[in-house]
Amino acid sequence: MTTRTEKAVLAGGCFWGMQDLIRRQDGVLSTRVGYTGGDVDNATYRNHGTDAE
Repeated sequence: MTTRTEKAVLAGGCFWGMQDLIRRQDGVLSTRVGYTGGDVDNATYRNHGTDAE
C-alpha cells in the first residue's frame, strides 16, 4: 500500500494560532511555523523586537 502525501505552504497572522488550527484538521501529519519573505536569511523570532504582525 502506497501512502501519498502533499505539502501546503500557508500564510497567516499569528503563526502559533494558525498552527494550532491547522494541526487539528483530519489528515494533517505535521506542521512547521516560520517566516517568509523579507530580507533576512533564515529569519527567526529573535530577529523581531516585538510582534511581527
